[in-house]
Amino acid sequence: MKVALASDHGGVNLRKEIANLMNELGIEYQDFGCDCEGSVDYPDYALPVAQKVASGEFDRGILICGTGIGMSIAANKVKGIRCALVHDTFSAKATRAHNDTNVLAMGERVIGPGLARDIAEIWLTEGFEGGRHGTRVGKISEYEQK
Repeated sequence: MKVALASDHGGVNLRKEIANLMNELGIEYQDFGCDCEGSVDYPDYALPVAQKVASGEFDRGILICGTGIGMSIAANKVKGIRCALVHDTFSAKATRAHNDTNVLAMGERVIGPGLARDIAEIWLTEGFEGGRHGTRVGKISEYEQK
């Protein structure tokens, strides 16, 4: 698995925690920033990551901002992206198992590093159940083709 990772200024610290987690798990990733302290615009980081996942260059993406909301909205504008904003472990498991999400968004100002690591690990290791869930995800993909 190859993961694209990015944050805006509001998610820099949590992004570093998630990078450490992926190193520990032996998951290949590329960090797309940002490494600044000043304010930046979240679409400048969310959209390139989402495009790289949608193109197949990366299998999944993880995006972090202050709340995760802006990143998830921006990522979901890219055709083929199913980005979930997650702040609990149950949703992390369900969004992979039932929705086959390919991008995860989290908010550094909402959750701490321990919970974020747990969420990311579950999301990175959980599989997609398929079956009736595959039919539902397929309907979303069909709609995107219109």
